[in-house]
Parts: sequence; C-alpha cells; structure tokens
Amino acid sequence: MKASNKPLHIINVPLDLGASRRGTDAGPSAFRIAGLRSAMTKLGYTISAESDISVAAIESGEPKNPSARYKDEILTSCTELAETTLNVLLAGETPLVIGGDHSIAMGTVSGIASFLKRNDEKLGLIWFDAHGDMNRPESSPSGNIHGMPLAHLLGYGDEDLSSILDANPAVVPENVVLIGLRDIDRVEREFINDTGVTAFTMRDIDEMGMSKVARKALEIVNADTAGFHISFDLDGCDPEVIPGSGTLVPGGVSYREAHLLLEQCASDGRMISMEVVELNPFLDQANISAERAVTLIQSAFGSSIL
Repeated sequence: MKASNKPLHIINVPLDLGASRRGTDAGPSAFRIAGLRSAMTKLGYTISAESDISVAAIESGEPKNPSARYKDEILTSCTELAETTLNVLLAGETPLVIGGDHSIAMGTVSGIASFLKRNDEKLGLIWFDAHGDMNRPESSPSGNIHGMPLAHLLGYGDEDLSSILDANPAVVPENVVLIGLRDIDRVEREFINDTGVTAFTMRDIDEMGMSKVARKALEIVNADTAGFHISFDLDGCDPEVIPGSGTLVPGGVSYREAHLLLEQCASDGRMISMEVVELNPFLDQANISAERAVTLIQSAFGSSIL
C-alpha cells in the first residue's frame, strides 16, 4: 500500500561540509546508481522531478569559525533546500530528500515547518540516528555542524542556523523523538535530557522491541501535529547492515528492525516527507548500503511483503 498518492519530488543535496570525513557529497549519485527512481516508480509513485541543491566546493572555502565549521556555506545550501522543500509542498508534492551529511536537515525541516506555519500547524519529527545531533557551537567538541542540526531546529545554538525561513523554532520538544541512540557526548547528554525531547536508545529498543518503540514514537509525533517528517541517518543502523557511513557505531538497529519502524510509519499514513543522510559511498562495499537504503525508503513509502 502506498503512503500517499502525491507525486514524489526527489531533492538531492551533495553536501559534506558538515562532517570531518569527505564523501557524503557523493551520496545522491550512489542512490541514483542503486536505482532509487525506478524503485519508487515500481512502487506506484510518479516522480514529478528531481532538484539538485547547490553546494560550495570545500576546496573553495575555509572553516572560518572553528566552533561551526563552514557555517556560511552550509547556511546558504540549507536556505536553498528549505525554499525548495517549501515550494515542493506548495505544489502538492511529497519531498524525498537525499543527502549529504545530516546538517542538511536544518534546511529540510525548516522548509516543512514554514509550509505548515501558513495554517498554524506543527510538525512531528522522527530522528533516526546513532547520535543525538544536539551539540551547539559552544559545546561541540569538533565544530562539525552535522552534529548540531537538531539543536538548531529546536531553536538553540547559532542564531542564523536556527532561523532558516520563518518558523522558529522549526519543531518543539514534545513532538520530537530520537530513535537508535548509542553514542552521545557528555554535555550533549545533559542537554538532551534538559530539552524534554523523547529519546529511545538502543537499550530501550532491546528491552521494548522496535514495534513498541515505533508505536510510542508515532503517538508523540502525531500529537496535535499535521503529520511527521522522518530524518533517517543511515548510521542508526548497525554497521553490518550499512557499512557505508563515516560515523559508524557498533550495536545498532538491525535491517529488519529498521524496516519494521518504517513500515509502521507508512501504515500510520501521516508521514509528510523523508530524508536519508550520511551515506558515504567511498566507505561502502560495492554500493550495498545505497541498495539497502533504497529498500528502506520503499518501506517508508508503503512497500509490504504481501
């Protein structure tokens, strides 16, 4: 069963400025090679268009601010992404955003939030990730912005990065759920607890099972919202499932658990959009991570076994 009858608009964001390892800029190309477009067409979707977001070459810039490396370049790309996402939604299409490192979420989610603000509606957010991505420039141990996007979407951190378009904050803690956490910085841990977002760590998934975690997550992101966005970092999966990512952490979500989460999201019927980030094909094995990621995207959009 399809998640929506709306046409899909694929937005490619070849950005790796937010990470310390190069390579996620080639993520969209790897998805093309893995057959994302044809896979979604076979699922019954119409692909209305593909858009490519402009990204400055890392060689042409320099990380002027050690606390928020390549901020200006990332802000420019995320602003273009936010505007593109907003326009896709205004056209009655469903955005499917392909990264790129996780800093792009500041653009995607800001665009969706701006769209919903027009009707005074809120957005729910499922953040699938091994990491919290809730560092701020003043607390980040690396200055890599891909470790900060969720903090900025919640209205914290750098004023420019937390104020893309007109919905600020883009999301509120009571409608945000993190799933798959297992590698959190010390200061970040305290901040996550203080903000009031809901977090399901790998221990929670082990104890409760992914089915219950997914049900609870959907209750939270759907509470008084217009629907939810899935920001899916491939490093949330176990490295044996997705080897092609630059921030691998052992002990992650299994292939079937990831499918189950996304299948339940599709069955819920309130998913507005999805983005998939942190694929690094230079660290992959014969593009297997991209191929598996395509099947996960299909599950989120309604693919079923029977």
